[in-house]
Order: sequence, then C-alpha cells, then structure tokens
Amino acid sequence: MLLAGAAFALMGVLVKLGAQWFSSHELVFYRSLVALAVLLLAIAPRRGGGRHFMGAHTALHLRRGLIGFLALATFFYAVAHLPLSVAITLNYASPLFLALLMPWQLKERPGRAQYATVAVGFVGVALLLRPWDSAPNDLLAGLVGLVSGVLAAFAYIHVRRLGRLGEPEWRTVFWFALVACFGAALLASVDGGWHVAAAVEHLGLLLGLGLFATLGQLAMTRAYRRGDTVVVAAFAYSTVVFGGMLDTVIFNMDMPASAWVGMLITVLAGIQAARLTRSGK
Repeated sequence: MLLAGAAFALMGVLVKLGAQWFSSHELVFYRSLVALAVLLLAIAPRRGGGRHFMGAHTALHLRRGLIGFLALATFFYAVAHLPLSVAITLNYASPLFLALLMPWQLKERPGRAQYATVAVGFVGVALLLRPWDSAPNDLLAGLVGLVSGVLAAFAYIHVRRLGRLGEPEWRTVFWFALVACFGAALLASVDGGWHVAAAVEHLGLLLGLGLFATLGQLAMTRAYRRGDTVVVAAFAYSTVVFGGMLDTVIFNMDMPASAWVGMLITVLAGIQAARLTRSGK
C-alpha cells in the first residue's frame, strides 16, 4: 500500500504541473486513456477477446464508472487549485461520508461511535479549509475537493455491490476507465477545447500521469485483496504524507499550523471510520 500511496502522490504532482498547460478535463482524459490502454494490453489477450468485458451487470458498471469519473474530475480540479496534500486529504475524507451513506445505500446502520468519528472528522475538515479566512476561489476549490470525497464514497459503495455480485475487479476498472475517457473527452471539447500542441510537447508528463495512476490502482487493489482491510486503509493515508512532503520539496507550500492539525484530525478520523465500518460498530 505504501507503493500505491507514493504512486498516487506522484500522480498528483503531475496533475498539478500539467494544470499549467491543460484543463483538468484533459488531464482526466489522458490519465484514463493510458490506464485503458494498459488494461487492454494486459487483459484482452488472456480473456479471449472483447466479449469478456461485457457481463450481466454492465448497467451497474456504467453507473459506477460515471460516479468514479465525476470523483476523479473534481479531485483533479482540487489538486490544480489547492496544495496537493490538502486536495488529497479532502478526497480521502470518503470514509466519513461512507459512514453517513451506509444506512440507505448498503443497509448497514452505523453505530454511535461512527457518527462521533464523522463529527470529529468534519472538525478536521473545517480546520483544513478555514472558511473564515480563505479567499473565495480557495474556498470553492476546497468545496470541490470535498465533493470529490463524497463521490469517492458513492463509488466505493458501487464497488462493494459489484464485489458482492461476483464481478471481477479488472472489469470494474475497465468500465471506469472507459466511461472516464468518454466523459472527460466530452467536457474538454465543450470547455475550452484541446491543447494538442502542448500534449505533444509534454507527452512524457501525460504518460507518467497515466502510468502512476495505473500503478497506484493496481498496487491498491493487490493490497486490499491480500491484506487486512483496516491496516490497508490506514496505510492508504500514506498518500497524504507523501503529498505533504512533495508540497514542501517541489511546490514550496507554506500552510498554517491549524491546517496541518486539521489534516491530522481528518486522517485519524478517516482511519477510525474505516475500522468501525469494517467491524460494524
């Protein structure tokens, strides 16, 4: 999981650098296109052709793909406009929202401890966003980042449903990448167009973005498959740590102490929420 955390943090760095030349929609497109190409090269020859990408639950895959695409698009927007570690922390607040969504999405009623954990987590989010002294643009980007966490929770719920139905993980990843490609291409076409010359000039950055994203996704999938869910979920927050380090080294970000405290509270609450969700308390 540490490998996945490092890969996702490096992906975030490339998103932040790429935002100088590309819209967030274009970056989502190139990230998804590379992931789709890697998956097709790795899976199609072993699965005997495209028919194996279809199944009995294609509609649910499409819905999960759409939600995952929106989560990715809002996350990339937040990364482009906020310190990397802040955007990552807001996105990784998804376990807090998952605890709130469980009663009517998964029929799994949270206990009092989960609700208390969610409340503490949102105190951390408030300290992180600091709406009382944030510029309007920063606050908007922060709220978009928070929306990415909500959407990530919805996406996780759909992944759990697909898992219960016996759907293979590679098929879920395939449909997510495919829907994200089409969705991002559509938005990029109507929102400022394409920067083709920049894409040629910065091809290495775009390939790196897609490869780090794919590596992170594969490493995370392997970690959750082979490791204890709670332990893996805790180590998933290493992305926040790596993001903070890269913020300091590459982008020279200087955040107030209250933001770092808020980040720590949000991370600890997220880990606790994941633990309680697993144990059902």
